[in-house]
Amino acid sequence: MSNSKQKSILDKVDSLIDNPESILRNEIEIFPESKQGTAKKAIKILVELNQGYKEPNKIERTNLLIAFAKKNKVIYGKAFDVVKVKNNSKINFESLEGIEKHLDDIIIYEVKSTNKKDIKTNFEKYFFGLSTAELLVAQNLREHFKFIFVNTNSKEIMELTLKQVFEKAKGIYPVWSIQF
Repeated sequence: MSNSKQKSILDKVDSLIDNPESILRNEIEIFPESKQGTAKKAIKILVELNQGYKEPNKIERTNLLIAFAKKNKVIYGKAFDVVKVKNNSKINFESLEGIEKHLDDIIIYEVKSTNKKDIKTNFEKYFFGLSTAELLVAQNLREHFKFIFVNTNSKEIMELTLKQVFEKAKGIYPVWSIQF
């Protein structure tokens, strides 16, 4: 491994130590091939489908957090990527009141994406991480939260609730991230 790659990895490890919450969202990748690029491409694919998926901006995201919190539904700030509105309701996400009025029509999604060529139809053999924050939000929001799987090569998508994720799982391998 070259010195520059070693330095890059050490810098990222230092960043993890300074910002441990990033572990929950996989915001920092130790290895050069970042999942973030694939996730951004997946979000772009979803939005371009014109099926109601929306990537909320900072204000909209804050309003969503507040509106759900007022109903005792906790969302960790970065434990979701896109939203979708049921029943084609028109919602102004920059308006807290607009979100509160249509809260029952909003579904929050965590995007799980891949660009691997060996992933089969229906994401068979797909291996992905599920953070504690995502798990807690999914449990808390229930029908208002789904995982959406996107194959950025085939553009195949699959929406699943937490229950459906566990029903589909062929194996679950718990991991703990620990900081001293």
